[in-house]
Amino acid sequence: MRPFAFSAPRSVDEALDGAASGAAFLAGGTTLVDLMKLDVVAPERVVDINSLPLHGVRFAGGELRIGALERMAGIARHRDVATRCPAVTEALLTSASPQLRNMASLGGNLLQRTRCEYFRDVRSPCNKREPGSGCPARTGENRTHAILGTSDHCVATHASDVAVALVALDASVRLRSPARDHVVKLDDLYRLPGDRPELEHRLTPGELITEIVVPVPPWVRNSTYVKVRDRRSYEFALASAAVALDVRDGTVRDAHVAVGGVATKPWRLPQVEAALVGRPAHPDNFIAAARHATDDALPLAHNGFKMELVCRTIVAALLRLVAPR
Repeated sequence: MRPFAFSAPRSVDEALDGAASGAAFLAGGTTLVDLMKLDVVAPERVVDINSLPLHGVRFAGGELRIGALERMAGIARHRDVATRCPAVTEALLTSASPQLRNMASLGGNLLQRTRCEYFRDVRSPCNKREPGSGCPARTGENRTHAILGTSDHCVATHASDVAVALVALDASVRLRSPARDHVVKLDDLYRLPGDRPELEHRLTPGELITEIVVPVPPWVRNSTYVKVRDRRSYEFALASAAVALDVRDGTVRDAHVAVGGVATKPWRLPQVEAALVGRPAHPDNFIAAARHATDDALPLAHNGFKMELVCRTIVAALLRLVAPR
């Protein structure tokens, strides 16, 4: 780990004043500290934001509002979140380990870096870590890598579980910088790799996520998150699906579907949603709709199995929502 300056401001304004290019915000530290130890990132300044008043979980005006510094474990334990937004709770509970969930903040989890082994190995080239150095995952070991949203420059998957659920539910994030305070859709915050994979999101240097806002119409109670992985705990998704369905009189009136573990960002699937809406909530229709998930997929040598796996994961999530209770 390289030397760095450290500060622990007490207010958001003070934190923003102390943050600039070359600075990194520290919340739970479950990503940043790991990457600093590996020498993958080397910020000149670390700004500890844990004393900032960015906490709270509340429902108001048909929305769920969560402070960016709320710990994942605390949100997962919140009874109203579990009842009214079960996909969020389920995604949190399948993330990392209980110990890490006790430390990790929601805002930090949304911005966590990829778990691509080439990115984390400073001996390997990686366009995300060193632009222009290459992407060995394209021709190397790529079993866990993306089949959606990829480019010639990067095929790394996004690691967050709860980001998939939040994107499916049309969540937004409030961003604060010295220049402005504004809200953007979480889905729009993330960038596709294109030819600049080192640019993972649209935050400007020194800009801070302060709050996550989730619309919660009554039918979001009928939501779920299904995660498929190599082992039952403390493992990243090979494929995952967050689904919410509004079903009335046996017909799907509205559908929200997003997947993880298969894309370079949390991946919303409007083509699957369109294939569900207006049709009976029947397994055959679920299977037909899920097939559209891979319309634009580009599998690699070792991850072609994800083509079928992600479709089956979506179907499993849909079936869970219509099963008798």
